[in-house]
Amino acid sequence: MMRQAGRYMAVYRKLAEKYPSFRERSETTDLIVEISLQPWEAFNPDGVIIFSDILTPLAAFGIPFDIEEVRGPVIHAPIRSEEGLKALHPIDLEKLHFVGESLRILRHEVGERAAVLGFVGAPWTIATYIVEGCTTRTYTTIKSICHTAPHVLRALLSHLVQAISEYIVFQVESGAHCIQIFDSWGGQLPPDMWERWSKPYIVEIVSIVRKKCPKTPLVLYINGNGGLLERMKETGVDVIGLDWTVDMEDAKKQLGNDISVQGNVDPAYLFSPLPALTDEIERVVKCAGPRGHILNLGHGVLVGTPEEAVAHFFDIARNLKFDPPVEDHALGEAKLVV
Repeated sequence: MMRQAGRYMAVYRKLAEKYPSFRERSETTDLIVEISLQPWEAFNPDGVIIFSDILTPLAAFGIPFDIEEVRGPVIHAPIRSEEGLKALHPIDLEKLHFVGESLRILRHEVGERAAVLGFVGAPWTIATYIVEGCTTRTYTTIKSICHTAPHVLRALLSHLVQAISEYIVFQVESGAHCIQIFDSWGGQLPPDMWERWSKPYIVEIVSIVRKKCPKTPLVLYINGNGGLLERMKETGVDVIGLDWTVDMEDAKKQLGNDISVQGNVDPAYLFSPLPALTDEIERVVKCAGPRGHILNLGHGVLVGTPEEAVAHFFDIARNLKFDPPVEDHALGEAKLVV
């Protein structure tokens, strides 16, 4: 479940009172492990996701940042010129030792009972923070640079490809079974712009990782990806994450059966009566079919989500069973029964 650990859990909020700095919580091995295991111990999901952030590796290749309680991520020296590019250097994985240590511990803790999941941000999405300097709703600065200083943006994205690729391999070698690539803000680009400014860099990452970690599944998620599904498939990833605005059945038809999908229950359903949540989970699973589907939310768990609804989500998921297709002799078609 995306954003599986976090503020909706009382046990997390209690720990956050003791350690109020998000960066301390996400960059201290003992705290990372404890927080990562909180939802696994409470709900027994199939995956344990390392508690981290897509911006965590920035300082390891030359971009200091803060995460403020109200404003969120803040980069005090955004890169918008050739001069700014001089701050960049190859990623120093020693500065991310807490990620490697945490993954090794998590792998040991869960054994074969769950998959250990790592994640990274895609180059375009990471670049939006580096160029804008903070979270934005309009992306006007970076979209402008696409036209006014494309060479600067290309250089930044190319640097991010190398850093992110090394970071993925580092996570896998430290114990991650699977990696999700978040191009969270890729959906803010028109499809032709995503084709130019995001897709090639994701393709390059996939190619590099495939050579070094050929058996590691890669998931690609974009928020607002309805117009990008076929383009996402062309990146070469194993799984396409769907947000909740995409119809699961339509997406499966569009993508075909040779790639898996993940998603895509609307996180707001976890605020609904439990029978309504059950119906929606069953609908999504039925539309996805019996193969190649990872049940998940279509975006992260929302703050304030009732913990009993999260528990219900996993309980329903564990108890859903697909019967073998039953031949309908009248119609001559196989029917799927959940």
